[in-house]
Amino acid sequence: MTFAEWTQTPLGQYLYQRELAYFDDAVADLFGFNAVQVGNPQWDLLRNSRIAHRFQAYSEHAHVLVDPMHLPFATQSIDLLVLPHVLEFSDYPHQILREAERVLIPEGNLLISGFNPRSLWGMYRWMLRNAHTYPWTGDFINLTRLKDWLALLNCDVVTGRMCCYAPPLHNASLMQRFDFMELAGDRWWAKGGGVYFIHAVKRVHSMRLIMPRWKNSAQVAGALRPANRSMQSESCDE
Repeated sequence: MTFAEWTQTPLGQYLYQRELAYFDDAVADLFGFNAVQVGNPQWDLLRNSRIAHRFQAYSEHAHVLVDPMHLPFATQSIDLLVLPHVLEFSDYPHQILREAERVLIPEGNLLISGFNPRSLWGMYRWMLRNAHTYPWTGDFINLTRLKDWLALLNCDVVTGRMCCYAPPLHNASLMQRFDFMELAGDRWWAKGGGVYFIHAVKRVHSMRLIMPRWKNSAQVAGALRPANRSMQSESCDE
């Protein structure tokens, strides 16, 4: 079963509805010229964006076919980049983040969703660690570790949220019995959601050219004066 097929199950639809609600709200007030969603092309997570040029990019069924580790976009050309559940299904999540930082413009926005290993969903994955079905085959990344990776790339986390507090049951009627957990999750167990969202901004610290502090104009003139003939001949004799 692929991730796209899994999202058609009751549990997958439960996840999809909550992620779509988050991204619809998150992208609405972000502006620029180019927005790219990498991964899960069956979800249009940029549908509520006001950015004119919006693209879906992944290895299949997308506007642009890409390898997330080598994005075919110019450096500092993307205003908004969305990575829905891309990192945990890659062997090289660091490289994907490096590429994200490269293509984002200064002060560009990065939105990430991922499965939380410290949740009921993470516990269920641990119990099914030998399973070969999505999404349990993914390597769920700890939120603290992800924030550290972003900090090393000069990406500041400005906001974050969680969702999917209910246990990952596969029966729709049973899932409805745990609706109260979704409603109370943000208040009572804010860090226990099965899925987390991160909104990070790429920071580029300004560079300052440091010039030598000359004591007087004579020193400046001496530093700029060309070498005389005797000095040039001595250097040639050596």
